[in-house]
Amino acid sequence: MPNRFFFADEAGCFAFQRERASKYFILCTVCMDDCGVGAALQALRRDLAWKGEDLGDYFHASEDKQAVRDAVYSTILQHQFTVQATLLEKSKAYPRVCQDKPTFYKYGWYYHFKYEAPRLIRPQSEALITTASLGTKKERVAFKDAVNDVMRQTVPHSQWRTDFPPAATDPCLQVADYCAWAIQRKWERQDVRSYDLIKSRISSEYDLWQRGTLHYY
Repeated sequence: MPNRFFFADEAGCFAFQRERASKYFILCTVCMDDCGVGAALQALRRDLAWKGEDLGDYFHASEDKQAVRDAVYSTILQHQFTVQATLLEKSKAYPRVCQDKPTFYKYGWYYHFKYEAPRLIRPQSEALITTASLGTKKERVAFKDAVNDVMRQTVPHSQWRTDFPPAATDPCLQVADYCAWAIQRKWERQDVRSYDLIKSRISSEYDLWQRGTLHYY
């Protein structure tokens, strides 16, 4: 049974262009020792439904009403977790890095976990990394292979497993979604309303190409 849990989600898109596309692709993980926050979110959903709030199929920060977002942030912050974020400014990506989605995805994951994974996943840890599935069926297979390869490279002496379910199936993935959304709002729109709520939980927020000056588009 794992004693360390990571839940991962992304913010931004894979479009490498200026118009109608995000500036950044953001990888975000939340790390916790138990999944009690998931049960709390399920209880919150039942409470909000009873009160007549307008709810989607699951908690999704970009689509939820502000009253729902406020309730979600209030609930998750009653539980212990840390947040790690890696930002990739897409216009600075080398052409070989963004030749296809899986290559770009794996590149981001490698640098996301290169320094954080050895610190957060000790040799005696048993870690489960749950990542929200995305893309086509073929892409999902490639994305899963990418994360598994990164884990083999970064924590070769630790025990770990990966899982790639839809975000709707695990409320802890919705915690990652809310954290990724808050970080994206800060970097894309300079809106720190939600970011300020979670900033004390952020253990790493790394702009991978911060020092880069060359833009490819």
